[in-house]
Amino acid sequence: MPLLRPAALAAFMLAAATVTGPAVAQTPQPATDLDPATMVVAKVGPTDTVTLADLMAMRDDLPAQYRQMPLEALYPALLERAIDGRLIANAARNANLAEREDVKRRVRRAEDQVLSQVYLSETIAEQITEDALRGRYTEAVADESGREEARASHILVDTEEKAKEMIAELDKGADFAALAKQNSTDPGGVDGGDLGWFSAEQMVPEFSEAAFALEPGAYSKTPVKSQFGWHVILLAEKRTSEAPPFEQLRDQLASEMTRELINEKLKSLRTGVEVERFGPDGTPMPAPQ
Repeated sequence: MPLLRPAALAAFMLAAATVTGPAVAQTPQPATDLDPATMVVAKVGPTDTVTLADLMAMRDDLPAQYRQMPLEALYPALLERAIDGRLIANAARNANLAEREDVKRRVRRAEDQVLSQVYLSETIAEQITEDALRGRYTEAVADESGREEARASHILVDTEEKAKEMIAELDKGADFAALAKQNSTDPGGVDGGDLGWFSAEQMVPEFSEAAFALEPGAYSKTPVKSQFGWHVILLAEKRTSEAPPFEQLRDQLASEMTRELINEKLKSLRTGVEVERFGPDGTPMPAPQ
């Protein structure tokens, strides 16, 4: 029988406790001056205790749908799960499972994981300050505000003669989108040639120069040559871009900064430490590039 994953086991035990646990009319609210780490919520045997902090940590390990629920709603189930967990762990200790080598290896892996998480959290989190994030935001959006952008459509054809034919049709009142759908070799032709919003540097120079020289609602009166072929361009509108607000980018900036700091920390930890790598067959492996 395969072992249950921790999250699945937690959810299973919580669901079981919710269904079979004793009814609680109202969950007592801890006094605001009490420390959850010392507030005992259950005694298991003569010496073992469960604290409110234990229940709060258990909730944090549950799947997302449970973590979103208030602690009061989960309290009875968490309490019974904590008691059951202590009873099971004590039974395992009495059976000397803690002395088995395979169990010791798993405990060591769990210990390494917890220590790694705490170490990185405490050494890196202190560097991700509000000032650091706002400084990073300023650098990230330095080129975003005040940049001119255009929204345009185009018809792309293979020859100058074909482009001139498109312009002649437009001069007669033809619909630009319909001509693009019928004649453009660009994949966007099926959508009427709409290119969406773009800045000058996002397009090849010849195209950008011609597009930004147009007035909204006008189309190019002469074909525009680029490396892709011949274009007829219709400018829909122009705007000056505005950078997204700091609050919108804050989580993204924090994630990026966290990854960079972790990589820097790992690089410093590897410095001066000899590491040997071996494949699954025991043969030496080169260090990754």
